[in-house]
Order: sequence, then C-alpha cells, then structure tokens
Amino acid sequence: MSRRGGEKQMVPDATFTSYYGRPVIKQPVWRTPDVPGYLFLGGLAGASSVLAACSQQAGYGELARAARVGAAGAISLSAVALVHDLGRPARFLNMLRVFKPTSPMSVGSWLLAAYGPAAGAAAAAAVTGRAPRAGTAAATAAAVLGPCIATYTAALLCDTAVPAWHEAHREMPYLFAGSAAAAAGGLGMLAVPPARAVPAARLAVAGAAAELTAGQLLKRRLGPVAEPYRAGRPGTLLRTGEILTACGLTAALAARGRHRAVAATAGAMLMTASAVTRFAVFEAGQASARDPEYTVRPQRERIDRRESARREAGA
Repeated sequence: MSRRGGEKQMVPDATFTSYYGRPVIKQPVWRTPDVPGYLFLGGLAGASSVLAACSQQAGYGELARAARVGAAGAISLSAVALVHDLGRPARFLNMLRVFKPTSPMSVGSWLLAAYGPAAGAAAAAAVTGRAPRAGTAAATAAAVLGPCIATYTAALLCDTAVPAWHEAHREMPYLFAGSAAAAAGGLGMLAVPPARAVPAARLAVAGAAAELTAGQLLKRRLGPVAEPYRAGRPGTLLRTGEILTACGLTAALAARGRHRAVAATAGAMLMTASAVTRFAVFEAGQASARDPEYTVRPQRERIDRRESARREAGA
C-alpha cells in the first residue's frame, strides 16, 4: 500500500482492540421486554393525559374519556413492568426516600409517584361520572405532568455511559416526545370514530412527523456511533418502526376524519411503530455497550477536536 506522496506505508493502519476483547463499559442489566415496555407505556400514558385535557377543553368529551382511561391503563402496566424489572416493589419505594434533582432516576420516580394517582383518579371520574370537579382537577394535574412522564425516560437513557444513548442526548427527547404523541393519537383514533377524534388525528400526525425527523437527525449527527441504529436486530427494528410510522402518517392523512377503518388502521400502525421504536433504541444501546469501539471512538474524536481548537487558537 502506498500513500499519495509515493511513500510506501510500512505499518498497517491501526485498528482498535480492547484488552482480551472485553467491553470498556458494563452493559446495562435492564431486561427485555420489561424496560422497553416501560419506556413505551410511560410515553403513551403521558401523551394521552395531554390529549385528554386538550380534548375536554375543545368539547370532545368521548375522546377525553378514552384518553383518560388509556393513560391510566398504560401507566399501570408501565409500573408493573418497572417493578418486575426491579424484582420487588420495595425497591421502587426505596427510591422515594430521597429526592435528587441531578438524578433522572430519582426525578422520574417522584414523577411516577405523583402522576399515577392523578391519572387513575381522572380515569375513575370519567368512567363512573362521579366527582366531576375532582376528576377535572386530577386530569389537569396529569396533563401538566404528562410531558415530563413522556420524555424523562430519554434523559434517563442519555444520562448513562452507553454510547448509542449518551451521544444521542440532543435528539432523544424529541424522538421520545414524537413517538409518545403518535402513540397517544393512534390510541384515540382506535377508540373513537374519526369525526369525534379530530384532536387525536392531529396529535398523531404531528407526533409521527416529529418522530421521523428526530430519528433521521439522530442517525446523521452521530455518524459512526449511529451504526447500532442501522445494523443487526436494532437496525431492523428501527427501520420497521420508521416504515410503520410513515404508513400510519399517510393513512391518518388519508382518513380525513371520515373513514373509520382507515383511521383505526392508522392508529394501530402508529401505536405499533412507537413500541417497536422503543425496543430498537433499547437494543441499540445494549449493542453499543458490548462493542468497545463505540465507547473509545467518540472519546478520541473529542480529544482531536480539542487539540485542533488549541492549535488554531495558538496560531
């Protein structure tokens, strides 16, 4: 092999290896399907509470009731998945012994502790028709906490040392927010006839567009570190999620509030896409933790950038 100047390269290009091929960081012990399911269901719940409050204000009472019930059901299943991954309920209660603003896990635990009862009370009032004022107050509280519930898990993942998660800290909250909105809108389109689910369709379209855009920006900015999102099982899952999201978005636009079957199909595709995307993100992070190259390469690139900046400043 020769270089451009005609000199023969005597030493081959260096390739990265770690000691005995072992990972540099420890792979997260979170389990599948508990944690990916927790990520999806929490996002669905938080966005559904926002949809319920907005629908109630706009006069879509049937959609508001469906969204309240959906939020309560989703957060209940999310809590079950979390406790199952932790092993026993006492471990979740132990996280409430202190409040640490700098810890996404601590903040998230307190958010769940406040949001769950509010979502449950709002759903109970919607189903029974009793204590409407208390139900409205609970629904408002759930709607205020909803965006945090839908997106704090992005901060939880990005706060780790896992390369595919940590390096995506700019786009991940938008990806999760869009995915949650698309899922909540999809649930509303499934539960209510199109003419009475206009806010859900609008939320689904906006969420799907945001999810697709954030996903593309994430893969473009991360460069080589985005390889786990493109290759192997995580790449297949993410492509499947993107296709389902695009198809659901197209079907939602085609339904135009008139075709129940098309609207329901769109809703089902968007909910499925949201779940598949969360599984893809989770598995991409696990894959990047196993390969030491994804840990060391970003570090070397940051060092090179700092050295280049110092040389330019000195010149």
